[in-house]
Amino acid sequence: MRRIPRELGKQIDRLSWCAHVFHRFAHHPLCEPYSGELVRLGTKARICRGCLSAAIGLAVGTTAGLCLPRDLGTELSQLGIAAALSLLSLRIRLRKSSGRFLPAAFAAAAVASAASRTYGGDTRAWLVVALALLLAIVGFIVYRRRGPERSACASCPERHYEHACSGLAPIIRRERAFQRLSRRWLDAASK
Repeated sequence: MRRIPRELGKQIDRLSWCAHVFHRFAHHPLCEPYSGELVRLGTKARICRGCLSAAIGLAVGTTAGLCLPRDLGTELSQLGIAAALSLLSLRIRLRKSSGRFLPAAFAAAAVASAASRTYGGDTRAWLVVALALLLAIVGFIVYRRRGPERSACASCPERHYEHACSGLAPIIRRERAFQRLSRRWLDAASK
């Protein structure tokens, strides 16, 4: 196996990043039935509504956790609320704003508050941080096991087409163009 020059590798990495920037954080098909799952940024770029809600929840929760009173009981109750909301959103599909924003905000508030208390020498605050980490790991595993919501694809008339559906076609076109150009660069470098 031949190694490619370092500069060519960086150039291909940049090309890949640019080729997929419009859907990098979307992770949903880009078609009309999934338009409610995506937030448009500019003319082409899209981001997943659930991920955006969770990111905003983390920011709001961190800010609140640093401003609110800091004690173990409040932090544990915030983690309990985050866990309850996470479990509820896994059992029944809540709106993205409540199913992602609220658990992220409550968990981030608890962790930010506890983290600020660890600097003061309170060792019990590490319990909150450890519980939050455990909650995040278990939530991620359960969320991944549940799998994606594909009901829009199940009822789509394009599901029987031989070619890619309209929601995946722009992504596939970009990927093929990226592969053609990077293959040309690699072939030129190997000569």
